[in-house]
Amino acid sequence: MMEDEELEFVEDLEAILHLTPEVQLAIEQVFPSQDPLDRADFNAVEYINTLFPTEQSLANIDEVVNNIRLKIRRLDDNIRTVVRGQTNVGQDGRQVLEEAQKAIQQLFGKIKDIKDKAEKSEQMVKEITRDIKQLDHAKRHLTTSITTLNHLHMLAGGVDSLEAMTRKRQYGEVANLLQGVVNVLEHFQKYMGIPQIRQLSERVKAAQSELGTQILADFEEAFPAQGSKKSGGPSIVLKDACLVANVLDPRIKQEIIKKFIRQHLSEYLVLFQENQDVAWLDKIDRRYAWIKRQLVDYEEKYGRMFPEEWCMTERISVEFCHITRTELAKLMRTRAREIEVKLLLFAIQRTTNFEGLLAKRFSGCTLNDGPGQKKPETPLEPTNPFLEDEDNVSEKDEDLDRPKKTKAPDNPFHGIVSKCFEPHLYVYIESQDKNLGELIDRFVADFRAQGPPKSGTDEGGAVLPSCADLFVYYKKCMVQCSQLSTGEPMIALTTIFQKYLREYAWKILSGNLPKTSTNSGGLTISSLLKEKEGSEVAKFTMEELCLICSILSTAEYCLATTQQLEEKLKEKVDKTLMERINLTGEMDTFSTVISNSIQLLVQDLDAACDPALTAMSKMPWQSVEHVGDQSPYVTSVIMHIKQNVPIIRDNLASTRKYFTQFCIKFTNSFIPKFINHLFRCKPISMVGAEQLLLDTHSLKTVLLDLPSIGSQVVRKAPASYTKIVVKGMTRAEMILKVVMAPHEPSVVFVDNYIKLLADSNPETFQKILDMKGLKRSEQGTMLELFRQRLPNPPSGPDGGPSLSFSAPTPEQESSRIRKLEKLIKKRIQ
Repeated sequence: MMEDEELEFVEDLEAILHLTPEVQLAIEQVFPSQDPLDRADFNAVEYINTLFPTEQSLANIDEVVNNIRLKIRRLDDNIRTVVRGQTNVGQDGRQVLEEAQKAIQQLFGKIKDIKDKAEKSEQMVKEITRDIKQLDHAKRHLTTSITTLNHLHMLAGGVDSLEAMTRKRQYGEVANLLQGVVNVLEHFQKYMGIPQIRQLSERVKAAQSELGTQILADFEEAFPAQGSKKSGGPSIVLKDACLVANVLDPRIKQEIIKKFIRQHLSEYLVLFQENQDVAWLDKIDRRYAWIKRQLVDYEEKYGRMFPEEWCMTERISVEFCHITRTELAKLMRTRAREIEVKLLLFAIQRTTNFEGLLAKRFSGCTLNDGPGQKKPETPLEPTNPFLEDEDNVSEKDEDLDRPKKTKAPDNPFHGIVSKCFEPHLYVYIESQDKNLGELIDRFVADFRAQGPPKSGTDEGGAVLPSCADLFVYYKKCMVQCSQLSTGEPMIALTTIFQKYLREYAWKILSGNLPKTSTNSGGLTISSLLKEKEGSEVAKFTMEELCLICSILSTAEYCLATTQQLEEKLKEKVDKTLMERINLTGEMDTFSTVISNSIQLLVQDLDAACDPALTAMSKMPWQSVEHVGDQSPYVTSVIMHIKQNVPIIRDNLASTRKYFTQFCIKFTNSFIPKFINHLFRCKPISMVGAEQLLLDTHSLKTVLLDLPSIGSQVVRKAPASYTKIVVKGMTRAEMILKVVMAPHEPSVVFVDNYIKLLADSNPETFQKILDMKGLKRSEQGTMLELFRQRLPNPPSGPDGGPSLSFSAPTPEQESSRIRKLEKLIKKRIQ
């Protein structure tokens, strides 16, 4: 029973002393301790085992127990002291709380007193400022009333004076007074509900209406309609009336301007009627001379009558232009068959000159039919080099790229009269079509008469002069047409340009390219093989090579200039028509001429090398006994290369990229042909293969130096070209290495072939066997073994095998060639 009670006491004590983790953490932070008895997870058994780890340690158990009892007594003393110290804490706390409550009550009392005093102060201030506010409001209302009464007095007096001055036609005084009355009346807009104010407003409107009618009548009397005798003229009264019209409804001002201009130009309509001889285009100068005299007369008689801001001189000129455009359009429709190119260009030139004169004299502010309009924003400066001042048309084609300012885009009056000529510009377009046709025919005749450029002169490889002449003429046409229209006529002219660009490419360039000697139109291997051994192949002469290079250079110039022409046409034509200008077809035509020229140069050199390759394939390579210098066929190939390439390079100095294309195309044609002739060299002995390998290396060296061969200035060949030569000639070297390798054992030979050539075609393998001179029975065994030794790569998209091998790098092949050269030298020694 005693033990049970003790266990229950221990459990209750543990329940009481169990603290939350947060409280335990706070205690550890305030009272840090390393004593195991202070740990929350204290375990008595572990603690005892720590004190007595062995049986021998139980010998000092009494000492340990005494220490623990001493510690217990100290803890009891500390607890007792703390409990006694907390006896009076509650009483002291209550006393402090009471004192704090009293202090708070006193603080609230003081705050209330301050608030009461503040409210009293605010009330006092309001009472003091109340009278001041009333005085401010009274002053504001009084000021407004006085101002309104003054305005009302001014309005009433102004209306009376206005009516009186209107009856007396005192327009000078009315102009200033009316503006003031209108301004004062604006202040009474919010008082229009008052009958007296509304009555004054109606009287002002009536006075304005009466003034308008009266001023129109005065102008009608001073400037009567056509057919009536003039009874008046400029006067101070009318000058002041114009000032009044500025204040009245804008329609009054417009009516005055309209009637005056109509009366002023009435004589023009009579003098230049459709049935009059001076009305036709050949006397168009008289129209512009007449308006110039009228403007001078206006400045002398009426210049000071109308306000300057009315721009009457410009308005008269603009109306004259509108009438002239209408009359000329009607006249040209009636007499369209009488319009000739020279007459049309004469009329257009005189008209554009007059429009330019208007642009220098006037700002164009009245073109939108809005008096006092601001000058329209000046368009950006154009960059079309095909447009220049009409009197300064350049004679040199290189000026094609020089930007010039044009008057037309900067002229606000451009087209105000000359627009009427646009429907008849087909006459000009047809004339240019005829002139360009004659120009092309003259180019053809001149070329035939002068012949091709001479070799060894500055003419060789140069751009043909006719090309520059053609584009200079194009430029001249652009200048003329751009002054007339930027619409459909420009599209029609562009079509003419396209037509004769193509004809120039066909008749002058392609038509004068030298023809090859074969009936098939080109030099082929089969045709050369049919020739007798030792026969000479027809080659282009040096003059013909120079001609081809000259045509190539001309085609390149035409290509670049045509592209520029397209850009400039798009800049000049209306934005809505830009998409219709496309010279891509013509540029493709010149590109075709360039390609054909390069192909002719390649065919010529290629054909010159064919007899040497044919001789190589017919040599008895099986009976070669020792390796010597390069073979005669190699010397022949190198000779032809040294003859043609320097001439072509010098004549294509200005078009370096096309010379590079020539080298690449020749290499792409020569190397496969050389490999095909290698396959025909059969059978080949070991020594013969070594000689061919040496010859191949010599040709490879020459081809790598091809771009700079025969030149004093050595340039590094382009990387793309070098890559083609190395790849092609390395294959030829690998073929010869396979031929040199022994065919026994067969497996080693086949594996070596697959490794060196990376060619899975059985036909190529059989050609190698033929070169080695193997019998058909041996070839059959080899071919079967070859098919068995081929690797099985994954099938391609079409289901068939796609075999590819990694070829040796150029560095590896170069090292092998050097080893072979050393071996050959040793055998020679």
